[in-house]
Amino acid sequence: MGDRLQNCHKGIAALTESGKSQILAQSRIYMTEPVDYEDQNWFVNLMIKLATELDPFQLLDQIESIQRAAGRLKDSIRFGPRILDLDIILYDDRVINSERLVVPHPRMHKRRFVLKPICDIDPTTIHPVLRQEMQFLLWRLESDKQKVIEYK
Repeated sequence: MGDRLQNCHKGIAALTESGKSQILAQSRIYMTEPVDYEDQNWFVNLMIKLATELDPFQLLDQIESIQRAAGRLKDSIRFGPRILDLDIILYDDRVINSERLVVPHPRMHKRRFVLKPICDIDPTTIHPVLRQEMQFLLWRLESDKQKVIEYK
C-alpha cells in the first residue's frame, strides 16, 4: 500500500540503523502477482542478505517494530495488502519452529516471489530442511503461476 518501492527502501534502511546489521547483498526488485488472496494490486518484492549481531528473535522484534513504525497495524485480510512486510526467510542454516517464528519460512519453497530473488543473490543456497538448492526449488514451480516481473 502507498509508495510500495519507497516503503521497501525505508524498511531496509531501518534494518541497518542500529549498526547491528549490515546488508551484504540485494536482489533485483520485482513486481509480483499476489498469491492466496488475489484480489489486490501486485506486490513489490526483493530479498536482502543481512549480516547481523542479532539472534533470530531479536531480529524479529526489530522487524515488527519497523513495520509498526511504517504504519502497519494488524492485518485485516491474511495475505492481503499491507504497507510493509519484512520476513526472515532463512537464518544461516538454522531451523526454528516456535510459536513466534518459523525458519526457514514455511512456504518459501512454494513461492516464486521468494525463490527468484534468493536466486539473484545465490542460487546454490541450500534449503536447510528440504536439502535442495534454491535454483532447483524455483525450477520445480509451475512456470505459468505466480508471475514475477523485474521492476523497471
